[in-house]
Amino acid sequence: MQARAQGHAVVVVVSAMGRQGAPYATDTLIELVNSSGQLADRDLDLVLACGEIISAGVFLAELQRQCPAAMLTGPQAGILTDTVHGDARIVHVDSTRVKELLADGLVVVVTGFQGIGVDGEITTLGRGGSDTSAVALGIALRAEAVEIYTDVAGIMTADPKLVPEAKVLSVVDYQEMLQMSYEGAKVLHSRAVEIAMHNNLRLIVRSPVGEDSGTLITSASSYEARRAYPAIGVAHRSGLAQVCLQSDATDPGFDCRLFAGLAEQRVSVDLINVSPKSKMFTVSAANIERVHEVLQRLATPYEIRTGCAKVSVVGVGMRGIPGVMATLCRALHEAKVEILQTSDSHMTISCLVDEQQLVAAVRSLHEHFRLARLGQ
Repeated sequence: MQARAQGHAVVVVVSAMGRQGAPYATDTLIELVNSSGQLADRDLDLVLACGEIISAGVFLAELQRQCPAAMLTGPQAGILTDTVHGDARIVHVDSTRVKELLADGLVVVVTGFQGIGVDGEITTLGRGGSDTSAVALGIALRAEAVEIYTDVAGIMTADPKLVPEAKVLSVVDYQEMLQMSYEGAKVLHSRAVEIAMHNNLRLIVRSPVGEDSGTLITSASSYEARRAYPAIGVAHRSGLAQVCLQSDATDPGFDCRLFAGLAEQRVSVDLINVSPKSKMFTVSAANIERVHEVLQRLATPYEIRTGCAKVSVVGVGMRGIPGVMATLCRALHEAKVEILQTSDSHMTISCLVDEQQLVAAVRSLHEHFRLARLGQ
């Protein structure tokens, strides 16, 4: 209502209500369907789209007590996607109908997470899809900014459930936010960040409770000085397995057969270390059986270590700065955390650790990189 009072036209994109166990949450709908049988992906999308429609209806009923408003589903709002059910990509947004309603002075409530495929079928956008819906609509409408309301006060230096002293960051670069999302931060979906970055759309992540300004996600060049800290946050991802195998160095086609086989099984790999005689990589623990199938066909010795987690230090400021790896190693050594594997890029260093040591690893990295001094 504040934005409307300031003269802004407002579009609200809603998610389904609640988490697993709540009557209309997406996970609850999945559980309900699975208890009766198995639906094809196309039919499951029809069911899952109901969660956002219910949420939009409830929100609209409340909103109309304060101002004129209208409700649209994703397809009605012009969100056109590809034909991949359960994880569709937005290919176009026809914002004509939304603009017409805005011109009539209405607040427009749109169901997130859903669209219509080019084949005319209802599709859903995967986890975090409402973020993507909001950003895509914001770009189509040439919005000044998109505000994402969540259950935390903004983008934080670490998961506050693991690090109580984690702080809210006032500004985060698009690329930093993208890396944080890739490495496990669940506040904002990476696909939404990618779209916003490519279109230079300002994102603001904040809590609906309180007056805190939240976190502005924008280009690093749009604010004056980089922080005097190499990192801005610690992200983590659990539920991983480490795969180690040996191969014949005289077989030049082995790597191709290995990774092509995993791709055919739709297994995503991470933390990849390849040498002529050995290969190491990580997979989601949910994909272990598929990995076994591929490796058994290759008839090569291998080991799979379950119960792993990845912890990552992220920051544009670490680019070209000596001593970042030394700080990371010292932090994990002092916390008595064994490093099982590492990988790095120009703004991320990731370590694979035992999942039981994850909390100690995140807390020690947060302390040694002095991240508590960065926040609001």
